[in-house]
Amino acid sequence: MAFILIIDDDDIISEAASQVLINAGHACGWVSDAEEAMNLLRWRRPDLLLLDQNMPGMSGGKFLRHLRSSPKFYDLPVIMFTGMKGAEDEQQALYNGAQDYIRKPFDPKFLLWRVNQVLESSTARSGHRDLKEFLAEQQRMNEDYAPHRSSA
Repeated sequence: MAFILIIDDDDIISEAASQVLINAGHACGWVSDAEEAMNLLRWRRPDLLLLDQNMPGMSGGKFLRHLRSSPKFYDLPVIMFTGMKGAEDEQQALYNGAQDYIRKPFDPKFLLWRVNQVLESSTARSGHRDLKEFLAEQQRMNEDYAPHRSSA
């Protein structure tokens, strides 16, 4: 079971997606904008976000970039969940750091399959680590694998 937060200003879509996820055994809730999401994230870190692109106030893309620059949420799994249909929109979402992209209206089985795929891949990694710890580990790995210079 995972805790999934939906951030979408369309309550009908949010409720339908939430019901699919709850029926599959996940805990799920939703908020209608990025500001509400940030308030909720101060209290609890979800296992996954479903994030709409077009919302009042801060867009989903801008919110995602904000998460990726945060030491606390840089590694939070995010699926963009949007009615936008262009390939460029999907590429931009992935470039901004989304793990996946689901178009609305959604097929319930497809939604559940994609959510489970992202949750499975994030579970395979170790849990959340402080960004400084993560970067220090990456630096050590780079130093270990860097070619050794010979003194000629």
